[in-house]
Amino acid sequence: MPRTVDHELRRSQIAASLVRLAARQGLHTVTMRAVAAEAGISLRLVQYYFDTKAELIQAGLRQLQHQSSQRWAARVENLPSPHSGRAVVEAFLAEALPTGEASRTFHVVGASYAALAMTDPELTGKPVVAGLNHLEAELAGTLRNAQADGELRAGIDPAREAARLIALNHGIGTAVLVGQRTVAEARGILRYHVDQLFSTDRIPQ
Repeated sequence: MPRTVDHELRRSQIAASLVRLAARQGLHTVTMRAVAAEAGISLRLVQYYFDTKAELIQAGLRQLQHQSSQRWAARVENLPSPHSGRAVVEAFLAEALPTGEASRTFHVVGASYAALAMTDPELTGKPVVAGLNHLEAELAGTLRNAQADGELRAGIDPAREAARLIALNHGIGTAVLVGQRTVAEARGILRYHVDQLFSTDRIPQ
């Protein structure tokens, strides 16, 4: 009997190949032929799943964002229960900091997508913005929950703080990648900012 093909899995595998290639060579160098070679399949098969290079690049972005969200969720699941809002925020910051291969790939390729969106917004602009907005909304929700539980200091605006934390983390991650900051220094800066958000008066039970 002919083997059943999982088309969503195949699309995901091709998108993952694009991400690996972009991490090594930069997104601007990626071609459909190069992605086919990375995936070990024919160019025709890549073109079967993705009509254009733009579709393929956007699929790579969604893959990158999905993988990062999964890793953050896994970190949260591994926290001792019950866990505090601060612990969830720290899990996000730890995941986004480029300390391993997966998080480094996220930063390097994510920066490539952002740069491409600046010069070719039709190609990646809307997906880049949508991904950032979704992440910001998730983080703001976490901060609002922490605020409701009395964890945040007085006067904190969860939405603005979520935007600040994401911008800070992206900047610190880039500083680590280019060698301006060590990982230890980056963690210290992030911890300093988290300390400004969370009250030390309340110890989660």
